[in-house]
Amino acid sequence: MELKIAVLAGDGIGPEISAVGVDVLTAVCEKFGHKVRYEYAICGADAIDKVGDPFPESTFETCKNCDAVLFSAVGDPKYDNDPTAKVRPEQGLLAMRKKLGLYANIRPVQTFKCLLHKSPLRADLVEGADFLCIRELTGGMYFGEKYQDNDKAWDTNYYTRPEIERILRVAFDYARRRRKHVTVVDKANVLASSRLWRQIAQEMALQYPDIVTDYMFVDNAAMKMIQEPCFFDVIVTENTFGDILTDEGSVISGSMGLLPSASTGDSTPVFEPIHGSWPQAKGQNIANPLAQVLSVAMLLEHFDLKEEGALVRRAVDASLDACVRTPEIQVEGGAHYGTKEVGQWLVDYIRQA
Repeated sequence: MELKIAVLAGDGIGPEISAVGVDVLTAVCEKFGHKVRYEYAICGADAIDKVGDPFPESTFETCKNCDAVLFSAVGDPKYDNDPTAKVRPEQGLLAMRKKLGLYANIRPVQTFKCLLHKSPLRADLVEGADFLCIRELTGGMYFGEKYQDNDKAWDTNYYTRPEIERILRVAFDYARRRRKHVTVVDKANVLASSRLWRQIAQEMALQYPDIVTDYMFVDNAAMKMIQEPCFFDVIVTENTFGDILTDEGSVISGSMGLLPSASTGDSTPVFEPIHGSWPQAKGQNIANPLAQVLSVAMLLEHFDLKEEGALVRRAVDASLDACVRTPEIQVEGGAHYGTKEVGQWLVDYIRQA
């Protein structure tokens, strides 16, 4: 197979983890005889500084003309701390999702046995937790009509039937490949938009009689995720709720540096770690690259390269078992490994496998 991959390193630790992701993908493709070509493009604060736009048209064209995007992170304190800023790095993310039609965000949440002690939850609660959060990505309040003045403001949580049906279809299809359980999360006791979500979900559930479908208010789902994370298989929800719940779910594993994600839809899919740009760690060679590497595994699996993706996952598992870990998940007294060193270990493992 020949792959053309757009690489968007972005800001903060992005370039460091991006380099590891590229090295791992290159090693896997060489191992299995695939050809991979990279097209590099700017985004986020880096792009604002260079051209005044966090997702310039040239970057969009690069993404559109590639098979997949390997994305890292955007964000910079100089914009976070300026409430008057009209252009922000995160606007580039929204623009990328909208322009590429990426309506489905898939975030796997799973625990690693050797890192159960790193979870903020008790080991007996999180052991075996393995679920997918599927978040609608291009609708709701993030994209609805907005207004603000000195005395009032509003955001419109707008959804249409086609938007809801397509994301629910993604959830049911994933459930069929997993444990056949979908939890639809909403706030139907208060919000009209949620009542439409629940109505359509109940209609569609009849088309999937092999799937157990249940419904949960978002506040209850947030509690259930902490009390009994192993209950869930596939969670599907709207944009705002999904943003919050996926970040809550991400800490179950013990580090946000361990979890990847995919955004799919009408055009080029995007694969990225779920963490942010962590600007305080920029250039210090301490950022955990494993979420970026696992995003590479998801990318490979998207193209049905299952054996290749499995090798990447085995490399990650082996690195954790061998305590080849960046500082935030290293065992007490363990050897020091930086971003580059972990990346090189993974590449060596793949080449020798």
